[in-house]
Amino acid sequence: MTGQTGLATVAAPAASQLAVNVLSAQSLLSAFGVLGVGVVLFAETGLLVGFFLPGDSLLFTAGLLCTGTGSGGLRPSLAPLLVVAAAGALAGSQCGYLIGRKAGGALLARSRSARLHQGARRAEELLERYGHAKAIVLARFVPVVRTVLNPMAGALRVPIRTFTVWQAAGGLVWSLGLVLAGYALGSSVPKVDRYLLPMVGLIVALSLAPLAAELYRSRRVASGQKGVEG
Repeated sequence: MTGQTGLATVAAPAASQLAVNVLSAQSLLSAFGVLGVGVVLFAETGLLVGFFLPGDSLLFTAGLLCTGTGSGGLRPSLAPLLVVAAAGALAGSQCGYLIGRKAGGALLARSRSARLHQGARRAEELLERYGHAKAIVLARFVPVVRTVLNPMAGALRVPIRTFTVWQAAGGLVWSLGLVLAGYALGSSVPKVDRYLLPMVGLIVALSLAPLAAELYRSRRVASGQKGVEG
């Protein structure tokens, strides 16, 4: 009986880690620390299977938790979080590009996910409409598109130097910016965790703002050109 109790005690922590919710920053950080954030960002930006992962809200919430506003006394260190977040985001994108360059569109063709194929179409449109540099940076802020654009860029033979420079620029702004935004808000607003869900929704909406603004601007330019031709 004592042996069974001992086994149950040992199995409990293992079970709690296996049951970690990768969509929850608090659950992820409790189970794996800041390293878990880097792994999730790598999967979201580098592997097609990670397209469903919410990088925006994860980064923002992790930054907020660094201020100690979360429940359970969870308070990760800001500096390691920034390093791991940037490393996961940059390494993931580069990995996705190299996979696309080697495998072409074969991996995407095998997927049956309608959402993934829609993201691929949007990624290709971005590359065609805005050019490589602007599309690579904008894609960082659009869920699913930031997953699919990297292998698409590789398959379409975007020059590796161009891709690396602009994915690094966009990746640093995206990863560090969202972590620091969460940290700044948590430091300035007491008990801000009460409003976490509405704030996460706002972050997701704001992440789409750069693309929406660019689409609006391009449509105005296109309509202006049509007016001149008319």
